Amino acid sequence: MVASYASIASKEDLLAADAARDIALCGRSLDTAASVRSDLVSSGAHEPTPTPYFVLEELLGKLDLTADDRLLDVGCGTGRVLAYAASRLPCRATGVELDAHLARAASSWTASFPQLSVIAGSVLDISLAPYTCFYLFNPFDTAVLTHFLDKAEREAARPFALVHMSDNGESFAYQGRSGWRLVRSGSIQMFQTASGRNIKFYEFPQHYSVWHYEGVR
Repeated sequence: MVASYASIASKEDLLAADAARDIALCGRSLDTAASVRSDLVSSGAHEPTPTPYFVLEELLGKLDLTADDRLLDVGCGTGRVLAYAASRLPCRATGVELDAHLARAASSWTASFPQLSVIAGSVLDISLAPYTCFYLFNPFDTAVLTHFLDKAEREAARPFALVHMSDNGESFAYQGRSGWRLVRSGSIQMFQTASGRNIKFYEFPQHYSVWHYEGVR
């Protein structure tokens, strides 16, 4: 458990601890109240939502990534996943963000970290060839997800890992696709304090699935 979580007693405490960690790492809070622009909604984009550090520890901290890996955060917002990667992961990490304002916010602080980078634009328009791991926190609707998975199968380095989290988990989008193997899945709703008390963080459980894609033989 992160040291700043030791005295957590409420969701508000947890959010404050994450903001303090953001500031220590990046010089600013990475939380955002920004709403996704209407033109981006029509493109299938969802609301930008920073992932809490305790969730990232559960989902990315258990992947055994190495210095040879390259992580892509799809829909990076202001860069919470990149901040986690800079502090806890040995690999390089890139964020891609459709909203130019949020991409600029992420770029403004990641410029100080040589292992981090930010791309403004659509993940469907960039090459996925360099990446060995993808993180998706409900960045877009199922139609766009299907296009993304098709593109990842064609372009990304093999084998690659993919972590997907959302309220419904989207696991149905992966079923029936050749070459995919479900490594683990579950849901996160509560944060467990140092004393063992559970604090509700999400109103509804957020389901996750971790996949490996090894290609079609």
